[in-house]
Amino acid sequence: MKFMLRPQIVFSFIICLPTLSTAQTLTTPTLFIAANSTAKNGDDKGWGSHLQKFFDTEKLVVDNRARGGRSSRTFITEGLWDGLTADLRPGDYVLIQFGHNDASPINDDRRARGSIPSLGDETQEIDNQVTGKHEVVHTFGWYMRKMIADTKAKGATPIVLSMTTRDIWTDGEIERENTFCTLARQIAENAGVPFIDVRNIIADQYALLGPIRVRELFPIDHTHTSPEGAFLNAASIVSGLKASDSPLASVLSELGESVTAYSPNSMIKQFKDWLTAKWKPEAQPESDSTKPTLYAIGNSTVRTGVLGNGENGQWGWGAPIADFFDRSRLNVENRAWGGTSSRTFRSQGHWQKVLPRLKAGDFVIMQFGHNDASPINDDRRARGTIKSNGDETQEIDNMLTGEHEIVHSYGWYLRQFIKEIKAKGATSIVCSLIPRNNWADGKVKRSADGYALWAQQAAEEGGAFFIDLNARISDHYDRLGEQRVGPLFFDAGDNTHTNAAGAQINATRLVEGIKALEGCSLAEYLKVVEPR
Repeated sequence: MKFMLRPQIVFSFIICLPTLSTAQTLTTPTLFIAANSTAKNGDDKGWGSHLQKFFDTEKLVVDNRARGGRSSRTFITEGLWDGLTADLRPGDYVLIQFGHNDASPINDDRRARGSIPSLGDETQEIDNQVTGKHEVVHTFGWYMRKMIADTKAKGATPIVLSMTTRDIWTDGEIERENTFCTLARQIAENAGVPFIDVRNIIADQYALLGPIRVRELFPIDHTHTSPEGAFLNAASIVSGLKASDSPLASVLSELGESVTAYSPNSMIKQFKDWLTAKWKPEAQPESDSTKPTLYAIGNSTVRTGVLGNGENGQWGWGAPIADFFDRSRLNVENRAWGGTSSRTFRSQGHWQKVLPRLKAGDFVIMQFGHNDASPINDDRRARGTIKSNGDETQEIDNMLTGEHEIVHSYGWYLRQFIKEIKAKGATSIVCSLIPRNNWADGKVKRSADGYALWAQQAAEEGGAFFIDLNARISDHYDRLGEQRVGPLFFDAGDNTHTNAAGAQINATRLVEGIKALEGCSLAEYLKVVEPR
């Protein structure tokens, strides 16, 4: 999406909407919302409370009739639906979204709100324990079809939505399809009315963020969002409406126009500012010398720019990696420097700013290789290393510095880092270099027999931990496919540097690698996201 999200922007949109005149309300179409607490929960915690911001109030009025705790059944049996349809006029629209509460018990003494999970016309007669009345309970499909038919009978347009996405993860994958989402899709298709797959639109976004960041959007439970999460859901619904070529796309506000039609690639852009606002170095807590510190060293794929704050649109994984750790117990410092190789990170003095600060119990994650393939001696950067893990050397008169220099192998420089870290009582973790956006025969090109191999050999020889980050990310890229991986990089002409979403994905793969290391205590400092 072109629409950029950050917390301070979200809250600036929570304003009083202009009062509409009586004449305007009579001539302006209304978009009604029939749903549960995910659409209306307090003043601003449901997506329906934010939807008007995306529409021009002079062209469309949003009337949020959602009610917390209701299912498709109880929204009708309690008279909420009749109240809505009484106000429906030709040319209006109704967004219909149910399912979260339809899975509840059909008859209990607490809510008695469940519906039969089916498209058919089955019924179940009960003596309702809550109302004390005899009731014929129908299927989810029956209740939804009634709302669709009643809407059409009024000359209005029904639009069926699947449920919002919950903060439920299994084996690292966000929850997606369930019975009522599938039923909602089938109901819309059978009735020939528009369907917006809200569940998967939002899930695509959450998959980019990962469970730690998504948890920030669900402060209470796995179903109900914060105002920020509700705003995101509203934006996602607008994105789905635009992708479906809905006439509602012609009555959007300036904010609504900034939202692009949904596609898997558009999701990559949506969270750019929301992600990066949290990675700003000035927003990170100061290091506490009483705690262990994790240092990240490497090149621009770990940290770009002088400040590492994404000012050029490029982000390395060293920015988001801090979010995965419990900062009350561990400092995280990104000391990588763009343009360096394993050789020049040392010769230019960057390592000398880290080494004296190292103490027992600290950790250093290193990732070099992209720039080690550069010329060993030229008048531009002179940063290359000998391509091996051996002890070969090459003596040069450095054309850039004017000094005599003995150049070693890539593996030798890594082994020097490892030796010096170990001498300080700290722990080394060597990573193979992240893959570039280069493809052949539908697979991303890997570095299994080059720098990735030499990095592994250097780690094994030096007694360091090793994470094959190249393979982990490559496997993930292969699953996504070339078309979806491209937008994770800075621009079409840059096959090396990721944007915010790409950095987040790479950091997630690195954390998976940390968790898989046997005997490495760094994993003990990772945040734990308990299932809800």
